Amino acid sequence: MTTIFKIKQTLANRGFFAFLSVFLLLGSVSNPAAASAATASPASCGPGCARYDVVMIGSEIEGVLLAKRAHEAGLSVLILDPREKPGGELIQGQMLVLDEPNDNRKRSLVQGELKHLYDGYKAGTIRKLPAFEGYYRKLIREIPLRSGITVDGVEIEETVGKAKGKTLKSLTYLARDGKLYQVQAGYFVENTDFNALTAHLGNKRIPGMESLYNGKKPDYMAATYMLRFKGVNWSQLHQAVLKDYPLKNVVKKYGANTYVDWDFATGFSNLTYNYKPRDAQLMLRGLNATYQKDGEVMINSLLVYDVNPADPQSIRSAVAKAKAEAPYIAKYLRKHIPGFGKAELNGDPDYLYIRDYNRYETEYVLNDQDVMSGRMFWDNVTIGGYPIDLQATRVVKKGIGYGKPDRYGIPLRSFELKSYDNVLVAGKNVGAKIKAYGSARIIPTTALAGETIGILLGREWKQGHKRLNELTPADFRRIHRDLKKDYGIQVDQ
Repeated sequence: MTTIFKIKQTLANRGFFAFLSVFLLLGSVSNPAAASAATASPASCGPGCARYDVVMIGSEIEGVLLAKRAHEAGLSVLILDPREKPGGELIQGQMLVLDEPNDNRKRSLVQGELKHLYDGYKAGTIRKLPAFEGYYRKLIREIPLRSGITVDGVEIEETVGKAKGKTLKSLTYLARDGKLYQVQAGYFVENTDFNALTAHLGNKRIPGMESLYNGKKPDYMAATYMLRFKGVNWSQLHQAVLKDYPLKNVVKKYGANTYVDWDFATGFSNLTYNYKPRDAQLMLRGLNATYQKDGEVMINSLLVYDVNPADPQSIRSAVAKAKAEAPYIAKYLRKHIPGFGKAELNGDPDYLYIRDYNRYETEYVLNDQDVMSGRMFWDNVTIGGYPIDLQATRVVKKGIGYGKPDRYGIPLRSFELKSYDNVLVAGKNVGAKIKAYGSARIIPTTALAGETIGILLGREWKQGHKRLNELTPADFRRIHRDLKKDYGIQVDQ
């Protein structure tokens, strides 16, 4: 017995669809290269409706890797991005300070497509924004993408007596042209930093930072406004810290975790925590800086509290406040940090790095015991190994660390939205309790999961005619062998 539930936020009469055509849908795609894509075309599912194999909401890089692999396998893919421009935290937020997971033998766990980005980052060839933009453009090449959309409604089909009793049948969205469009998909993917899709699907929210102190209201790690500088004498910074060794003297002078080499710098919290922002929504934490060459530096350290990424006004206000504060921070760093004596601001991001927002229950919710014990799952799709790192909130005044795990696995089930047979989540939407999330949240860990899932959609679903939730331990033993042989991806140990 099947029952259909229709849920919508009405922006216009649904009858409007009668005179919309699939031609309009394709003609307004914002990625010009998409029109010539040599892969499967969307099918019509009625007046004003198009059906794809995969419809992804959001353009964060983690999910884009899923879309890329599915596209390469010949699936019809559409990316619908609620933000005005594609690229998310990496491009629009300019979060160009890349964290790297590793195991307890210091072996990097970055694998798959993203390894090209990290190799360029380490070599210094991908450090500045244009190089990152070029890398990102290659990922989305030929994939249809529409920016500036708003999810208007969803149509959910519920089947009584089925293990995964819900199917997301269709999604309606308002495009920039002021018109409503409808899409159906074999799989929908949540890939935004504010649950543009999953907020409509009725699942239970996974408790966040408030669970650390038994808070009654949702609490989230602060966002970051990236600070860009030019005119930095990095050699002077490096030499100044080396001169203060041994390490205990460096820690005493600059603060814990202070470290500088020829490319990266962290710490200096003894200095930064003394900075007093002009707005209570802001805090300057310890530096996490990347030398971009030619005197240019990118710093991930200006925290912004109480940002609601689902509210455009909240984003605009936070960016404006951080941008207004940046000149004062520059003046402070010039006075207190070696090598910054002649530093000047070098541009302003128009978006933020959003670390943390609502996540909704998946088929398996990763926990901190899984992470710290190095647990491996039969359906692993990625490997993690980053420290459990939780950043500050209004209540949690400074970041908290809960230890450094060895390598651990994250299962496919942590990327399958609970009770739905065709909704996947990507990136920071991973199903994980807050401590586990403190490790699993970084880009390379969930990006590898996205890439792996994209491969599975092509091989197991489209070619093998088996839905992802039907895959068995025996299937995954073969899948893990094939991933290693064909892609150099090892996620089973």
